[in-house]
Amino acid sequence: MLTANGQRLTTDDSLSGSDRVARMNRAHLEYCAGAEWADVVRRHVVPGATNGIDLGDHLLEVGPGPGLTTDVLAALVPNITAVELDEDLAAALAERFAGSNLTVHQGDATSTPFADNTFSSAICLTMLHHLPTPADQDRLFAELNRVVRPGGTVMGSDSLDSPEFRSFHEDDICTPVDPATLADRLRAAGFANVRVEPNPFAVAFWATAT
Repeated sequence: MLTANGQRLTTDDSLSGSDRVARMNRAHLEYCAGAEWADVVRRHVVPGATNGIDLGDHLLEVGPGPGLTTDVLAALVPNITAVELDEDLAAALAERFAGSNLTVHQGDATSTPFADNTFSSAICLTMLHHLPTPADQDRLFAELNRVVRPGGTVMGSDSLDSPEFRSFHEDDICTPVDPATLADRLRAAGFANVRVEPNPFAVAFWATAT
């Protein structure tokens, strides 16, 4: 979600929703498609979010970017749908997973065409900070509560704000999530059983759709 093809980031604050464009800088995108990040995703990011969670029969992944998280998640569920805003990344992911259990939808995850209660669970991993504003993040939370079946888990994680984190996102959109307010924001989106767990580097969350 809100990732791109390695060009410099451009935004137009007069636009909103799917009309707003955000692009990763090239170094960032290359890292997110590289072997080092793939190892971190496999060993830490996905297990940290999903261990002990019943993902059910149809997982929704938001913002897969180059799809290193998708590689791991697709092996955990019978069916997975990924929503990716960037057309190039969505097309590449669909081509790479052709004939598999993955369906790729290119579009804005804050406003999807999916019916209510479509998915058994949903996940967003290290992508929330790519949304232009906290209000966009809140719209995503509300949309996930809508499309996940009552009782299903919505989970995710994101990096914490720091000077190093900001420098890595030079010329990117970077809207870090405040762990201190995240639980209340998830409850405001309609979730129950909200759990937020920060550590020195990231914040993870789990919430039950209602």
